[in-house]
Amino acid sequence: MELLERKIIEGIQNKKGHRIVVVDMGGMQDTITKKFIICQGGSPSQVQAIVESIGEECRKVKAKPIAVDGLRNSVWVAMDYIDIIVHVFLPEEREYYDLEHLWADANVTEIPDLD
Repeated sequence: MELLERKIIEGIQNKKGHRIVVVDMGGMQDTITKKFIICQGGSPSQVQAIVESIGEECRKVKAKPIAVDGLRNSVWVAMDYIDIIVHVFLPEEREYYDLEHLWADANVTEIPDLD
């Protein structure tokens, strides 16, 4: 696991984000990124806290997203770190968009919840 990926996961876990998965698309052609990291929070305020925590952890290794979208309503926030795009969802939106299965050919790794 690379340093940026580890810092993103730490940021999620610091704020008790759940159901973390890493979707590795590195071996696939014509993808927009190498990896998706997907997780969920239980409320819009928890989604915001997770996003802030990810940002704090990544700044420790001098990484900043080139774009963050979705903070206005915080039901689905995407953070673009170029090689990794982070998706922080509320449960209903995560189930609806089902990104893990959209990229079924990719290697999906589940990260166990801490609690």
